[in-house]
Amino acid sequence: MNCDMENQAELEEKTRLINQVLELQHTLEDLSSRVDAVKEENLKLKSENQVLGQYIENLMSASSVFQTTDTKSKRK
Repeated sequence: MNCDMENQAELEEKTRLINQVLELQHTLEDLSSRVDAVKEENLKLKSENQVLGQYIENLMSASSVFQTTDTKSKRK
């Protein structure tokens, strides 16, 4: 009977450990998915930043306010 109780306790411990491993695997899968989503969002934002940077650069080059002062010095 003592052997049955030891086997039962061992079986419960194995079951608990298996459940813990499965839970950790699910957590790892969730974290991995989140990392992939963040990487994708990061790439999208980098691309948008490049587009906006080019747009701002084009606006600045087209505006006389941001032109160099070389033209003023040539007038003197």
